[in-house]
Amino acid sequence: MTDERELYAQLKDPKTQRAAFGVIVRQYSEQLYWQIRRIVLTHEDANDVMQNTFLKAWNHIDSFQGESKIITWLSRIAINESLDYLRRNSHPTVSTEDDLSLVNMLQSDPYFDGSEVEAMLQQAVASLPDVQRTVFQLRYFDEMKYSEMSQVLNTSEGSLKASYHIAVKKIAEFFKSRD
Repeated sequence: MTDERELYAQLKDPKTQRAAFGVIVRQYSEQLYWQIRRIVLTHEDANDVMQNTFLKAWNHIDSFQGESKIITWLSRIAINESLDYLRRNSHPTVSTEDDLSLVNMLQSDPYFDGSEVEAMLQQAVASLPDVQRTVFQLRYFDEMKYSEMSQVLNTSEGSLKASYHIAVKKIAEFFKSRD
């Protein structure tokens, strides 16, 4: 893993910029893929959004000032691209009245290797409003700190904590309603 400061310096140098960006792609692709995948749900959509994320990052590399970690900057782009993708493609959130179609879709996906309980968790998460869903995913799955999440989502830590708390309550209610 390349040192963050060294990588930033390489990104700013036109002679090493392309190679440094290649390091970023290799170093952060998997983490970004799963951040994106939890938002857009399907492998194909996640790949499309990830490609757009890296394209946008490359096109705006000069605007990255190194004030945050590279992964924080990339996560912000990835989350915004994911949410834009959902808005453009009218992917509605899953309602609790839906049958197990999301669970069935996930279990039939060759890239999903979870159990039925994990698929139900994904269905519960998908039923959350966009902000709560994103906050829950970043905190629960990515174990992102509220301070970092605050930079990524451009909001206060207090509102993030409240959103996470509400999301957890809604997910618990979702599971109780399935008993």
